[in-house]
Amino acid sequence: MSKHGRALVAMSGGIDSSVTALLLHEAGYDVVGITMKTWDYASSGGSRKTTGCCSLDDINDARAMAVELGFPHYILDIRSEFGESIIDNFVDEYLAGRTPNPCVLCNTHIKWDALVKRAEQLDCDFIATGHYAKVREENGRYIVSKGLDHAKDQSYVLWGLKQENLAKTIFPVGGYHKKEIRDIAAKAGFEALSKKAESYEICFIPDNDYRGFLKRKRPDQLHSLDGGTFVDKQGNTLGKHHGYPFFTIGQRKGLGIALGEPAYVTAISPETNQVTLGPREDLERQTMRVRDVNTIKYPVIENGSKAVTKIRYKDQGKASALFWEGNALEVVFEEAAEAVAPGQSAVFYDGEDVIGGGFIARG
Repeated sequence: MSKHGRALVAMSGGIDSSVTALLLHEAGYDVVGITMKTWDYASSGGSRKTTGCCSLDDINDARAMAVELGFPHYILDIRSEFGESIIDNFVDEYLAGRTPNPCVLCNTHIKWDALVKRAEQLDCDFIATGHYAKVREENGRYIVSKGLDHAKDQSYVLWGLKQENLAKTIFPVGGYHKKEIRDIAAKAGFEALSKKAESYEICFIPDNDYRGFLKRKRPDQLHSLDGGTFVDKQGNTLGKHHGYPFFTIGQRKGLGIALGEPAYVTAISPETNQVTLGPREDLERQTMRVRDVNTIKYPVIENGSKAVTKIRYKDQGKASALFWEGNALEVVFEEAAEAVAPGQSAVFYDGEDVIGGGFIARG
């Protein structure tokens, strides 16, 4: 009988989730491994070898560690749920002129719900993942905070998790730096794992070509949008493009147009198939609207609360104040934020702790 309880570990086959299982096993947990099959990688149609998580090789790597350490390992097929919720949303968001956040949606609506359900079926007390983040209980709330390794911190993609799921969650690698995780794998005899490369792509777009993915998923719609126009903020036509879904707010490279000076995408209009270009200063926004807000640190975000708000994964964050406007939050930045992209996540921090977050509705 385990002295700590039974933990269901989400194992992608990568080093972080594998060392998560290793750390819990060595700590005396009764570990059960599970790998979620989310996508048929052969059907992605990409031009490059799969490097995303949970490919067949990754599934085999996860199972090999389970066999080596002597704990059970299962494969959970969630392709149907993933396709309906994540893939369709990803495409629909670009067609709506927004920039989607598939990892947040996947964590919130697919992976954690699937893990909790399977944990109950397998009599597991906890679920564990390889995210670089921390979770603690304080005053009856389960609070997500930044991982020790700020360069790898993944708290940004966890803002949507509900309290009942956080109550069962463990993040074992959150208290380590990445180098330490590689050293732990090597010292435990998993030399190949310790040198395994990381994946930075969206898991269902292993070649990192989201434009090609959109074309394959909605060829007729994308073809009909060819011949859109670039305009400046006064509405003057600057040139032609192949469709507004192929652009994101703040984009500078790959525009397919030369204006003699640096130009950035500052606005996208699905109604007119227009993409507005302008100088960098046109990207600055003093306020933004955030929808679908989930609170973590406090039951309610008080009107006028101060926070450091991040508007993208690698953003350092900016000091801001939060004001309720109906069911949405109006975020007022002390200094203007740059390239606020509707569809992306806004995450509010109090020091290391995640106050909550939501999706950007308007910049």
